[in-house]
Amino acid sequence: MIVYTLKNCDTCKKALTWLCERNAVFDNHDIRADGLARSHIEPIVETLGWEVAINRRSTTWRGLGQADKENLTNAKAVALIAANPTLMKRPVFVSPKGMAAGFDAKAQAAVETLF
Repeated sequence: MIVYTLKNCDTCKKALTWLCERNAVFDNHDIRADGLARSHIEPIVETLGWEVAINRRSTTWRGLGQADKENLTNAKAVALIAANPTLMKRPVFVSPKGMAAGFDAKAQAAVETLF
């Protein structure tokens, strides 16, 4: 499993600790340090949809112009996340068994099925 995180994100830190406590095998991919290629973003957005993939509560989202926020599609979301990686909701869990984003109780239950 690959887990897309930000090093300074408290939710990401909690998720990584939670995974370690469960002896899950995963690779941590820090989106700022390791980068985030379109080839990583596209399957996430296509599978989860832009509504889940974009963190609309983030500072990055609030800093976008109105034109960027309007008429969103999956393709537009991929382009926005490629230009602004911190716009992606985190953490994102990618496994051959599926994907999940965020770390609320619902996401935790989904993540447990991925490892």
